[in-house]
Amino acid sequence: MVKEVPSTKARRWRRDRILLAFVLPGLLYYLVFQYGAMFGSSLAFLDYVPFLGLKDSRWVGLDNFERLLGDADFWRATLNTVEISLLQLVFFFPAPLALAMLLHSIMHVRIKRFVQSVVYLPHFISWVIVVALFHQMLGATGVLNGLLADGGLHTVQILGNPDAFKPMLVAQVIWKDTGWGTIIFLAALMQVDEQLYEASAIDGAGPWRRFWHVTLPGIRTVVVLLLVLRLGEILSVGFEQILLQRDSVGAKAGEIIDTFVYYRGVQAGDFGYAAAAGLFKGVVGAILVYAANKISHRLGESGVYQ
Repeated sequence: MVKEVPSTKARRWRRDRILLAFVLPGLLYYLVFQYGAMFGSSLAFLDYVPFLGLKDSRWVGLDNFERLLGDADFWRATLNTVEISLLQLVFFFPAPLALAMLLHSIMHVRIKRFVQSVVYLPHFISWVIVVALFHQMLGATGVLNGLLADGGLHTVQILGNPDAFKPMLVAQVIWKDTGWGTIIFLAALMQVDEQLYEASAIDGAGPWRRFWHVTLPGIRTVVVLLLVLRLGEILSVGFEQILLQRDSVGAKAGEIIDTFVYYRGVQAGDFGYAAAAGLFKGVVGAILVYAANKISHRLGESGVYQ
């Protein structure tokens, strides 16, 4: 009797079963909280009343979207969101790359691991603690104003200043997540051939030319991929971080789309209207990812998908 040989796919499943088990929790998270939550988008077309449920709530069609497009508060929140996102793109996105290059240049293994561990730590601190730390340092009675007052100088208003609010948000993100963002860039830098650096140095190329002609082309695919993903999240700039500080500067400077959805939906109970704002955000993000992915293909990169 001839023994049946398992198919190639079956052998792969059996071989990678441990890795697949590790992937399962993350997969379940996205299925339940991301794809499963998409069914709630139907609220955007209803005058939703929780006591009536989806079935018995009144269908209003596109009325919620018409209200949304004519709402000055929503467009102000959208403008704030875009401004914060662009500031993060310009100042935060390059920061992990710069730090990754610095870490990559450290030759001593123990020092390198110690520095990596230190710069990763802020990522695991909750936003509640981060905001509290910034209040202790930059608040009206914080360390900075205490030193200025002791020196006979004028104190500064940073945390309650609407003009300084957006740059401060970017500074908080840089402090908290730059170290964590270096992980992908460090992995990409490890793939760049060291002989290319040696050859370029022999030819007289300085650090900037080595970065421009060796490092950047070597990690270009990763940079483009992360840029595409970042464009998809251009309307997501940190709900918890901004919710904790919005009241200190007011809605005019501190309202973003996510907090707009929270206050209109959860607090005011206008669930259909808030769902319309959330659906608008999701559709715009999907369009940006699609457009950025197409552009990356035209530039010869693989992008997020083919």
